[in-house]
Amino acid sequence: MADHAPSAAGTAPEDALAAALSGDPGDPGDPGDPAGPAPGEAAAARPRRSAATRAAILTAARDRFAADGYERATIRAIARDAGIDPSMVMRYYGNKAGLFAAASEIEVHAPDLSHVPRDQAAARLVRHFLERWECDETFTAMMRVGVTNEAGAERMRGVLAEQIEPVLAAVCPVPEEAPTRAALVASQILGMALCRYVLHVPPAVGLSHDEVVAWLAPTIQRYLTAERP
Repeated sequence: MADHAPSAAGTAPEDALAAALSGDPGDPGDPGDPAGPAPGEAAAARPRRSAATRAAILTAARDRFAADGYERATIRAIARDAGIDPSMVMRYYGNKAGLFAAASEIEVHAPDLSHVPRDQAAARLVRHFLERWECDETFTAMMRVGVTNEAGAERMRGVLAEQIEPVLAAVCPVPEEAPTRAALVASQILGMALCRYVLHVPPAVGLSHDEVVAWLAPTIQRYLTAERP
């Protein structure tokens, strides 16, 4: 059965569990530590535990959504993968839709190519994405999710339209062609990312940043600035 993008409302039993937890005050603390931090440690320990727990949940969620798809992934399975109780997931994210939204949040921080010499725009773009991919595991996780279910694919399409197309529109000869040119650019950058970071194809993994830029930039430069064929 094909996956569908998550709606704002959750599904039972997740929403029922969230409702049962809604009146429980305070930060949940660490799993296995019901007493919580000592009074003198609360201010420092609670944010650290909260951040670590959220990170564990999001990592497990990305892996589970990639493996099972949105429809089949469950809060219980994600909590088990993260080594915590399902109620912790519900406390932080409310339901599966809220968890997916958090797990699939991507900030590309694409460079402003309008201030880059025209013939260097593609090289700047490729280098930026290499650096972003290697400093933020969300990109690789969402690549896996995007190729396995429709909800992830829709999220990736949204990133392309909202964060990449406006950047390319500033440098391409015909701004109205930005969506087409963005798709062509994505075919190169995402293709390399798939080979290098998801499939771990040895030659792609072995290339240095400079080598990746040297191979990809000429093609991407044509997609960015050449006249329409």
